[in-house]
Amino acid sequence: MYLEFRLYFMGEVGRPDISARFGLAPAGATRDIALYRELAPQNIDFDSSSKTYRISAKFEPIFAHHPQRVLSTLSFGFGDGIDSESRSLLPCEFPATLSCPRMDVLAPICRAIYAKRAVAIRYQSMSSGESERVIVPFALVDAGLRWHVRAFDRKSGEFRDFVITRIQYPELIDDEPKQSERPENDIQWTRILELELVPHPRLNRPDVVRMDYAMEGESLRIRVRAAVAGYMLLRWSIDASPDHSLTEEQYRLWLNDPLALYGAESAKLAPGYRSPLVKTNR
Repeated sequence: MYLEFRLYFMGEVGRPDISARFGLAPAGATRDIALYRELAPQNIDFDSSSKTYRISAKFEPIFAHHPQRVLSTLSFGFGDGIDSESRSLLPCEFPATLSCPRMDVLAPICRAIYAKRAVAIRYQSMSSGESERVIVPFALVDAGLRWHVRAFDRKSGEFRDFVITRIQYPELIDDEPKQSERPENDIQWTRILELELVPHPRLNRPDVVRMDYAMEGESLRIRVRAAVAGYMLLRWSIDASPDHSLTEEQYRLWLNDPLALYGAESAKLAPGYRSPLVKTNR
């Protein structure tokens, strides 16, 4: 797959590339190239002047190349060693990250998720201040601007999101979660919403928006957990108002049926969302 990745996105691959990537002797790299040529002879041409294999005019990928993984690889490299400095494969620019979890906090949380154990933490809340809690974490959530952990909170008796940067002094507790604390009992996590996104009605060129989001037909349909739906809509600046009333430039998409969010606790984060239970005076 690496060989085809180089062909597809760089246009060429040589024995030194394969040898350096996998620590192979030249003979091993030659065998890999020969095998790929057997699998897809129409994809690769040999340039004798530079002794490099180049993409052919008839190239058709034989492996799946997922866009997010491809863009991550182009931006950060192949991740050869987690303690090495990342090097992009092509010139790439991306927004600076302003909020990163501390590794001495993230690591114990990850171990607890993997081992299915509870964690004692000190947590700083914007609403209630500092508190001691025991949580049972089961998933990490990328909310776009910061990372959360989804967990059962023994203090409140509820499943909640905890911002990882607000967690201090995590310590694993050697007891197994109760049945009621396991993720299959988190209704907001297990409930899957089907959302239909359309170009914002105020736009004069909806066809451009359809291109931006690779819409097939008039809309883009996605499936998302109720627990994270509000984060997703906020991250992508999707107008969730019932009357598409948000007119600022960043709102290029509208949630065609805001009632699809009904009952989702994260809906309050969605731009413009108004609960159907709340009456407004107009």
